[in-house]
Amino acid sequence: MRDYKKYTVWKDAHELVLFVYISVIKKLPASEKYELVSQLKRAVYSVPMNIAEGAGRNTDKDFLHFLDIALGSAHEVDYCFFLIFELGYIEADIYEEGRSKIDSVKAKLIKLIKTIRK
Repeated sequence: MRDYKKYTVWKDAHELVLFVYISVIKKLPASEKYELVSQLKRAVYSVPMNIAEGAGRNTDKDFLHFLDIALGSAHEVDYCFFLIFELGYIEADIYEEGRSKIDSVKAKLIKLIKTIRK
């Protein structure tokens, strides 16, 4: 078993969750509480949760499966950010900061996946 807290990608994904909760969610209108806010929350915390769950598995194959799910969730967060920005709910600086964090998490997940698959 692996210690998920030692992975930089997990730390970055956790920071992304905090960023979304602190800087993004409170900017969304109440009318989105049960739609977009709920979807964004589930997608963003799915990334570090799946890294953690996969790290607790015994085989590389199982770990890879959860990393793939985490990567899919990161792509979902990416689209949520785009939609939130396009709808005018967040400013460009928040959007760019969020996208930078998302892109970093996706790149690190892809690198980790490729490393394990070798």
